[in-house]
Amino acid sequence: MAIAVLPASVRPALAARLPGWLEPRWWDGPDSLVALAPAAEIGWFDRHDKPPVLRAVEQARGLRWLNTSYAGVDWLPLAELERRGVALTCGTGLTTGQVAEFALLAMLAVAKDYRAVVRAQDRHEWLDAAPGTRDLAGSRALVLGHGAIGQAIDRALTGFGVEVVAVSSRRPRNWRSLIGTFDWIVLAVPGTPATRGLIGPADLAGMKPEAVLVNFARADCVEQDALVAALRERRIAAAVLDLTDPEPLPPGHPLWAFDNAHVTMHLSGIPTPASQARAAERFLRNCARFRAGEPLEAQVDLGRGY
Repeated sequence: MAIAVLPASVRPALAARLPGWLEPRWWDGPDSLVALAPAAEIGWFDRHDKPPVLRAVEQARGLRWLNTSYAGVDWLPLAELERRGVALTCGTGLTTGQVAEFALLAMLAVAKDYRAVVRAQDRHEWLDAAPGTRDLAGSRALVLGHGAIGQAIDRALTGFGVEVVAVSSRRPRNWRSLIGTFDWIVLAVPGTPATRGLIGPADLAGMKPEAVLVNFARADCVEQDALVAALRERRIAAAVLDLTDPEPLPPGHPLWAFDNAHVTMHLSGIPTPASQARAAERFLRNCARFRAGEPLEAQVDLGRGY
């Protein structure tokens, strides 16, 4: 028997379907997670507040496989997991569609200034003309990062007639020299040391005044102080920020007040019933792979960080 310490939130989807060789122990809060973790050979420790998760990982000295539904794993002690020989599986692909939909929603909202439409309705005011006159069709988008989420955003934008140029480690391009030719700069890169500070003052200065920066990657991929200055001075048209530093964004932060900042509060990847069902199905498939000693689905390369 192998002991698996699993979240009670997935118990309805998993309890009756777990293999007989696995003994589940269900945690339902930070205290029970930390208390149960030392016995775990298999762990699923997801919580939005990370300190209890990190304590659980540290105390689970017999851990052989750690599963998470989060696509980004840069918050975990990857070097320590590698040193201990722990396999890590992540949530890549589980929320791909919903994140792409959120990105498209936000970009359309900027293009059509939908925020102004909603506010007019709140005032019971009938507008005579659309407040936003940008079209997605015929515009150009630079998509930095072409994993599952970047590819899904690419497909969605292409369907709306956007010319997409995608960049990834497998498809490197000299994108910085071309940054001034794009209407949209979309970030979908993994969170690694190599992507920290990816967009800095020089990149923002190179964008055209009509450009919109769209970040669905990590907050630290953008030098936020430089972005705040660019938005304040209207050197770029707008920014869509699913990620900010810190999170939650403090009430007095200037990004709340800028009319050209669209803060989506890291909502795009919050699990939905459909993505939770996909996570449970993947976990069950990986249980069979783990038992057979086979490579796990969505296994993280701990050296690369994704």
